[in-house]
Amino acid sequence: MIQGTGSNVGKSLIVAGLARAFTRRGLKVAPFKPQNMSNNAAVTPEGGEIGRAQALQARAAGRDPHTDMNPILLKPETDTGAQVIVHGQRRGTRAAGSFMRDKTGLLEAALESFHRLAADSDLVLIEGAGSPAETNLRKGDIANMGFAQAADVPVVLMGDIHRGGVIAQIVGTQAVLDTEDQEKIVGFAVNRFRGDLSLFDAGRDDIAARTGWPSLGVIPWFWDAWKFPAEDSMDIASRSGGKFKIVVPQLERMANFDDLDPLVAEPDVSVEMVPTGKALPGDADLVLLPGSKSTLGDLAFLRAQGWDIDILAHHRRGGHVLGLCGGYQMLGHSIEDPDGVDGRPGQAAGLGLLDVETVMAGDKRVTLTKASTLDGNLPVSGYEIHMGRTTGADCDRAWLRIADRPEGAQSSNGRVRGTYLHGLFASDRFRAHFLEELGGCGTVQYDAEVETALDDLADHLERYMDLDQIYALSQTVKSNPKQS
Repeated sequence: MIQGTGSNVGKSLIVAGLARAFTRRGLKVAPFKPQNMSNNAAVTPEGGEIGRAQALQARAAGRDPHTDMNPILLKPETDTGAQVIVHGQRRGTRAAGSFMRDKTGLLEAALESFHRLAADSDLVLIEGAGSPAETNLRKGDIANMGFAQAADVPVVLMGDIHRGGVIAQIVGTQAVLDTEDQEKIVGFAVNRFRGDLSLFDAGRDDIAARTGWPSLGVIPWFWDAWKFPAEDSMDIASRSGGKFKIVVPQLERMANFDDLDPLVAEPDVSVEMVPTGKALPGDADLVLLPGSKSTLGDLAFLRAQGWDIDILAHHRRGGHVLGLCGGYQMLGHSIEDPDGVDGRPGQAAGLGLLDVETVMAGDKRVTLTKASTLDGNLPVSGYEIHMGRTTGADCDRAWLRIADRPEGAQSSNGRVRGTYLHGLFASDRFRAHFLEELGGCGTVQYDAEVETALDDLADHLERYMDLDQIYALSQTVKSNPKQS
């Protein structure tokens, strides 16, 4: 199990790299994260939801993503509440306080999934969440040491030197853990080093001397990490490329933002994420409204920033606008959520750029999808993950087709489009065609680039981590009567 001294120390990436490295060594590897909190979800072949990071890790291991790889997924809808996904299916929405007080059945669900994976794998690589040093969360924990103890798995503690204070990060984590949890940790590693590695030899040795844990590696910065999906919307960065400029308002509850990754990878495209407090720049070729975990909440947030005025001005200047899922819903005349299935109950006027209306009702649609452009010439692979149903005159001008039904909507002049289909830009021919229609250019073979980056990451860890020792440590699990 890879646990971190804090959030965002690189656990997800390290697990992906180890998964590819050990898979290349001939092992059958499975990634696993007992509890994840992210609005960047992936859809599995059986129609469930897991964290996008676990889907990438599954890809690194050469396996299809499965709900067992992330049995509990929390998708924040408000500052104090989140949708709870168990074994891939929506169980309901819980307030944070209520969730912390009552996790009935969740550890059992996580262990059930873990044991199924372990029975079909040579090696399970487990990713923790946040940090075990958050002692206020230890009681009832199912994400870090609580799970490690229940499943009887050894732990590698990962620190992040880029943040500074990595010696205190690791030594301090040991200091606040109780003895039983300390004994679960079998080694440490230091991530994101820049410069001459030898300059940290004394620091590495000091950590080992103070903790009694062996060092399993000091890992230099991996420069191609940007090619992988970010798990947290705050990690998404603008990327300068070519002259074609896509502007994306950074919504508070932005979801499934990996839609942007193939566009970011294009050398002719610049993607500018616009943070809170900044106006949308006036020189955009395309304004892209991303998905949202709380469409009404993010629509109010968008208006509070004045971005609605900027988007309408962009449209009056002849600019193009694309809305994906929640962003698509915002482009219509109205959004109604009478039962609060996507956040707080309510209704609001949309931006009015598409002649459609949305009602949040019905079952949640979660499915992998094969689509095509309406003329059938360009195939598109993606997924749907939404609650709303959108209807209206502009739906008669759908620009995609899923099986025998039209998908999406567009304005009469074609400059405003919306769709519920996520992941569409990962299809190379479609992405190139879409960009060319708007005056840009698409040349990247996106899936091939991701595969190359995963191989490069595995090479990186082979060089800078002691993978032989990590594998040996993984085999030290004691007999556990809970395991079948």
